[in-house]
Amino acid sequence: MPVNVRNVLILMFGLFLGVILALGQSVFADKTVNNSPYEGIPLDDIRTLSEVFGKIKENYVEKIEDKVLLTNAIRGMLGGLDPHSSFLDLDEFKELTVGTKGEFGGLGIVVGMEDGFVKVISPIDDTPAQRAGIKAGDLLIRLDEKPVKGMALDDAVKLMRGKPGEPIELLVLREGVDKPFKVTVVRDKIRVKSVKHRELEPGFGYVRVTQFQSRTGEDLLKAIDDIKKKSKKAGLKGLVLDLRNNPGGLLDAAVAVSDAFLTEGIIVSVRGRHLDSHHSFQATPIDRINGIPLVVLVNGGSASASEIVAGALQDHKRAVIMGTQTFGKGSVQSIVKLGNNTALKMTTARYYTPKDRTIQAKGITPDILISDVKVDVKEGDSKYVKEADLQGHLANDKDPDAEKKNKKGKKSEKEKPLASRDYPLYEALNLLKGLHLLSAR
Repeated sequence: MPVNVRNVLILMFGLFLGVILALGQSVFADKTVNNSPYEGIPLDDIRTLSEVFGKIKENYVEKIEDKVLLTNAIRGMLGGLDPHSSFLDLDEFKELTVGTKGEFGGLGIVVGMEDGFVKVISPIDDTPAQRAGIKAGDLLIRLDEKPVKGMALDDAVKLMRGKPGEPIELLVLREGVDKPFKVTVVRDKIRVKSVKHRELEPGFGYVRVTQFQSRTGEDLLKAIDDIKKKSKKAGLKGLVLDLRNNPGGLLDAAVAVSDAFLTEGIIVSVRGRHLDSHHSFQATPIDRINGIPLVVLVNGGSASASEIVAGALQDHKRAVIMGTQTFGKGSVQSIVKLGNNTALKMTTARYYTPKDRTIQAKGITPDILISDVKVDVKEGDSKYVKEADLQGHLANDKDPDAEKKNKKGKKSEKEKPLASRDYPLYEALNLLKGLHLLSAR
């Protein structure tokens, strides 16, 4: 065996042995070790790895630094596990930490890989990608002039990053559209406001959670308190929790949001390979909206933490889930810090709903299926002539603004009926009204 290859073999063996010892586990070369949950060190495979390393060092057309080769090997190990596991270098680790706090750079989309292309899991609210019309389920097949096929997800993400104000041209393939089309998105600093809220009608509130961040639970409680104050006169009669196009986020935040509406029982269970990774999260006795009707809106862009919330509220029959089938990400990623300011983002467990359902690769099925269709609402009925249409008609002395209301004119988006602006939300509001009437009886 050449000296350099032998040295590399010793180096790689020492590297693997060091990692194992650092984990505090005793693992032997014999693959038939009994009474151990760990497999033995695969010496033949390590020898192959070392030989490949040596051949690349000796024969590749350009000189490659050892650090680059080893980092690529680590990325390959993690990337080959599943779409959600990856190696994070110093910059990526910092960006992940900042992202959970609600501010990061980019286009404003959460992505994964499908058939070698970048798939949009969800565009984030009020970001360049959403404003440019990017939708959940879109496949990005080219970034500027670079084809995505065969590209690692991390490399594609790096291409989409950049300085605020810099444009990038995306070639998009969308279901239902005959051929790919181009979309230009201008990069910006992404600041995500996790919780938004408003009053839909007197007594009926609306809370949208765009992403599960470290402050989401706290911000949700503030939003509920604000809606209660605004609805003080009519009294809070129902609430819509909107989780559409919410790609997920922190597990603790999902537990906090679920707990705001539950009073007992399991919220979610997390189970990995080993018993010490099994955890269950229990609800506390306070329902922040005192049991009033609750409707949760979901769609294909609702993933991970969003599905934890929807699954918990559905299993406890605390809310009516409305919308379309969710994304189906039922795995938990842990961040394992390494000693050189890098980290592993690794899938370590699956989560299960209170009724022990797993939604991995399946998703949450809504109680009521409502597609996000475009509805054109026409005011009045053109077949009939009304008093207000007659020339010289008497004005309504009880409503001085009636004449202005009868005048036709182009309305802004905010002035259009809710049914034409957001049909699923319109149906959710109608359902809340019906549930309130039933509970009042």
